[in-house]
Amino acid sequence: MIEQIKFMKPFVIGICGGSGSGKTTLLKKISSHFGNDNVSVFTMDNYYYPIEQQQKDKNGIVNFDLPTALDEQKLSNDLANLVSGNTVQVKEYFFNSPPNKNVLLTITPKKIIIVEGLFLFHYVQVNQMLDFSIFVDVDLETQLDRRIYRDQESRGYDESDIIYQWNNHVTPCFKNYIEPFKEQSSFIYRNDKNSEKDFTSLMETLSEKTITIK
Repeated sequence: MIEQIKFMKPFVIGICGGSGSGKTTLLKKISSHFGNDNVSVFTMDNYYYPIEQQQKDKNGIVNFDLPTALDEQKLSNDLANLVSGNTVQVKEYFFNSPPNKNVLLTITPKKIIIVEGLFLFHYVQVNQMLDFSIFVDVDLETQLDRRIYRDQESRGYDESDIIYQWNNHVTPCFKNYIEPFKEQSSFIYRNDKNSEKDFTSLMETLSEKTITIK
């Protein structure tokens, strides 16, 4: 008789926060803490529609900061498959990169799955799959400074374009689709002078959730 191996559902951690709040940095710290071999990373940014399918604002500027900017159904289906123990493939997304140039990523299910993205809570199907959720909290001024640095260095944007997007796209997105869920999260991580203290507390809290890494 062939002995069946019982599937152990992974522990799903969600990380949300505004643009420039430090979601990716926190994700890397958590992955390092538990060991990268034990963690699968699921980044919602990889599900953006091509630029020609994006909505434009009243001035004809593409708005990437809307829930409709991502393929919510494919995103939810892929995450559900991963949580169920199946390997998924998705093209890694880079802003201003042609879709045919993006690398195909293979994500394998592991003991812990970390889901990171702006609309983590807004997408109902995704929210329902989370075992633990983290809201990365930092003041808007710091977020803007980080956004300006990132978009100038890695994307070559003019500061005036960055400020326009911040005022007309990013801030309304934060107010409508991110901030309202702050108090519903399992843990509010203050990414400021309290970050190290909060990280220690976060790890203690996660340990209490019976995450066992052997």
